[in-house]
Amino acid sequence: MKEKNIRLTIAYDGSLYHGWQRQENGLTIQGIIEEKIQTMLGQPVTLIGSGRTDAGVHALNQVANFRTRSLLGVDEIKRGLNSLLPDDICVKNAEEVPLQFHARYDAKKKRYEYLILNREEPDIFKRNYVWHVRMPLNTHVMSECMAILVGQHDFSSFRSSGSGNTNPIRSLFVSSLYGPADHGLLRIVIEADGFLRHMVRNIVGTVVEAGLGKISADEFRVILESKDRSLAGIKAPAQGLYLVKVEY
Repeated sequence: MKEKNIRLTIAYDGSLYHGWQRQENGLTIQGIIEEKIQTMLGQPVTLIGSGRTDAGVHALNQVANFRTRSLLGVDEIKRGLNSLLPDDICVKNAEEVPLQFHARYDAKKKRYEYLILNREEPDIFKRNYVWHVRMPLNTHVMSECMAILVGQHDFSSFRSSGSGNTNPIRSLFVSSLYGPADHGLLRIVIEADGFLRHMVRNIVGTVVEAGLGKISADEFRVILESKDRSLAGIKAPAQGLYLVKVEY
């Protein structure tokens, strides 16, 4: 039996998980899916994701791949996995790809979106899916800050400690704020060729501080250029962040 490389497109609600990456003592997306693949195929597999998502972060189109010598077709793999997976994880697509395809190393762009509910009262039904900010936000200043990020920069100011990335240079292709809409919902969209540890959440936390009037757009630019994480704002909560798309 020849070896096949199977690419999966996966959606998940990260609320109950300790992130994507497999852990010995924590429930993770990668761990659960690997377990179900192995149950279905009767053989050990290693599932390679396009990147890690933190505990509580969600995905609309995470991409992952694994190799197998199983005779099952991709439609059977998709149906089988969805019959075994919990309700908060769904395989949207399964396809056979060239053996050299690598979900992480071949990724060219990733798009994340972050949702902020900006109004006085919370929405209890969305508490695991948005960051509730009660104080009014100046969206004009926030948009100015987002525009500053477009292009190639050293993003050390927005990189959390413990990052395995030695090169802090990244290119942002999209950095935009949309809204308010739907009773105070704001949407931040960031697309780049790669991301540092907690980079999106640190950017969002700092942009929100600008929206609250704590810093100006000019001061935001100084923070970016300083390459000093201690000058940037708080890390935004995980539950508002979504991995939306990975391009190859």
